[in-house]
Amino acid sequence: MKTASNQASPTTGPAANLNLVILIPMLSAIIAITPLAIDLYLPAMATLAGSFHTDITMVQQSLSIYLAGYALGMLCFGPLADRIGRRPLVIAGLTGFALMSFLLAFVTSIESFLALRFGQAFIGAAATVVVPGYIKEVYGKNTAKGMSYVSLIMMLAPLVAPSIGSLILEFGEWHLIFFILGFYAIILLVLVFWKLKMPSDKDLSKRSQKSFFGAYAVVFTKPGVKLHIASGVLTSFAFFCYLTASPFVYMEVFGLDKSLFAILFSTNVSALMLANIVNSRIVVRYGSRRMLKVATLLAIIAGSALFAVNWMGMSYHFTVITLLPFMACLGVMSVNADAIVLMQFQKETGTATAVVGTLRFGFGAVAGPLLALFYTGTAVPFSALMLSAVILVAFCQFFAHRRCQSDLSPAS
Repeated sequence: MKTASNQASPTTGPAANLNLVILIPMLSAIIAITPLAIDLYLPAMATLAGSFHTDITMVQQSLSIYLAGYALGMLCFGPLADRIGRRPLVIAGLTGFALMSFLLAFVTSIESFLALRFGQAFIGAAATVVVPGYIKEVYGKNTAKGMSYVSLIMMLAPLVAPSIGSLILEFGEWHLIFFILGFYAIILLVLVFWKLKMPSDKDLSKRSQKSFFGAYAVVFTKPGVKLHIASGVLTSFAFFCYLTASPFVYMEVFGLDKSLFAILFSTNVSALMLANIVNSRIVVRYGSRRMLKVATLLAIIAGSALFAVNWMGMSYHFTVITLLPFMACLGVMSVNADAIVLMQFQKETGTATAVVGTLRFGFGAVAGPLLALFYTGTAVPFSALMLSAVILVAFCQFFAHRRCQSDLSPAS
């Protein structure tokens, strides 16, 4: 039986004929429909509230509704992709996302807007949940390298989307944002029909024969996988703590203006992108497990420094300095934890992606309430929660290592 270690890589095997110069940006663009759909319309929230004759808090509920729809979509489409193939799911997902986007451009009530946002997220998940499986098929044992490339390109979406949304509003009303999202999905759909022709799309032997719940049983009962899933989820929780708390920390605690906050936020995203570039260059040599362990150790050091400078009430300069390496480490930890999980499965990669993605969003949603629970008016709770998350990752990796050593030891 073929194992993960001898699967096709970008330079060998049947996937080598595909033009990676087009494939990787295309897969990144597909998975980027989620951050684009979330961030592109943020500058139009006040305008939407006025158009629907409601308050902005009601419009803001569309964010939570979108995330809920996306998580539910991943849970539904993950096992389905493993059973019927990835390509039909990409086509259905992009088609549905485009249709929902166009319908959103014509709504006249907040109720219709919220319902269609849920539908947009739900059907869009069909397209994005299959992307990690394609990456694994192309890169084989170097999956973390491919995931780094995709993460690198995908991070540009939330970084530039609000600015693009503001630019769109200079040329038209909020409806134009959803027209553009629809045409974006159609362009991707054309590229999919033209270029996305992977060996697994025709090879029925690569399809899972498990039932819907059977596929989830395979993922949750796989020995050693749960600790790596937990590592990725905890890493995501630390990242969501940053996303949730950074506006408060920079603008309320340290009293910085919006312009400086935007610069510092972009700087931290740049640290994540740089970390993915570094990871893509060296993960082939050192392996995902070693990269995850080293990044976790460095994250604990940087996180401890972040907690210390905020505990001592030092200026924002020290928070910025300690956050940069911390965020970089989170980037390396995330892609390698996901790669390790995906490498454990031959036919249930869609289901594994759904599990990881849903847990990430679920635990990410807990970040806000926890930060509110431990609110002190300082940056200490924010830094303490982030540090606690990476320490728990270290425990997960410690027990995963012990389990691996136990499995390798000769039977007594």
